[in-house]
Amino acid sequence: MTTRAILSDSPAPATALAPAEPHWEHGYLGLMRRIWEHGDERIDRTGIGTRSLFGAELRFDLADGKMPLLTTKRVFWKTATREMLWFLTGRTNIRELCALGVEIWTDWPLDRYRRETGERIERADFSARIVADEAFAARWGDLGPVYGKQWTDWPTYVPREGGGFDAGPAINQVAQVVESLRHNPGSRRHIIEGWNVAELDAMALPPCHKTYQFHVAGGKLNGLLYQRSCDLGLGFAFNAWSAALLIRMLAQQCDLEPGELVWMGGDVHLYLNHAALVEEQLSRVPAGQATLEILRRPASIFDYAIGDFAVRNYSPQPAISAPVAV
Repeated sequence: MTTRAILSDSPAPATALAPAEPHWEHGYLGLMRRIWEHGDERIDRTGIGTRSLFGAELRFDLADGKMPLLTTKRVFWKTATREMLWFLTGRTNIRELCALGVEIWTDWPLDRYRRETGERIERADFSARIVADEAFAARWGDLGPVYGKQWTDWPTYVPREGGGFDAGPAINQVAQVVESLRHNPGSRRHIIEGWNVAELDAMALPPCHKTYQFHVAGGKLNGLLYQRSCDLGLGFAFNAWSAALLIRMLAQQCDLEPGELVWMGGDVHLYLNHAALVEEQLSRVPAGQATLEILRRPASIFDYAIGDFAVRNYSPQPAISAPVAV
């Protein structure tokens, strides 16, 4: 897998008669080092503070089953996959995720519950109550019109006779992209957009991985993900995996081969309270290459299940924990 990072320095190639290609993960680590050592230190929305750079690009070759799965720390790819499958349902309540043990989104509803009720409930207890109590989940577990809602149910409006507007037919952007890839592969409009300006204030968190665009060339499906905001220490590992997974699923549905993932970050940052994570990860040496096998072809892009995916040859170094900034 080849990777290019605009903001990183490439490591020296191994000494050999034919120099070995640098491990793809060096591009990611180089970007991490650049941000930690030279990023602009600033106070952010969370109050924790970050070091930040603006504008970065990484590229990942997805041929032969390869996936951008970090090896310098364990990435829980099944959790990231369950999140992607949940996005594709269009649902926005965390109850389904919590029932699967996926707590990616729990902190935002928990923070709102604590603020509005004054109860200092522990996260595990809050999550358990979300799963056990449907009414409680309906009141406190909904995130607003986040990713999946915009991807599969983007609202439209039609003029009402006499003035005003009524709700029109919702747009399923994912379904539209599948159809356009199948029937008009040369289009420049294969886009899934999450940044609905009219509904940002109703979202628990505006979309970070906001825009996906796809491009067909030589029978291969390439995908570009633009992130307006990227937590390089924690969020990136899931974002890169999920984007590559979506490319593979779309490619299978459209009888194409996976090509390349292009990742672009706007505000790419590391949190100041992630020093231990950054220093530990930068001390590690990448090794190995994970691959993904999709075990069946479902009837549609919306019918995949977690059992449809198998990761091979993944031998990462231990996980590195760090707090999530809410």
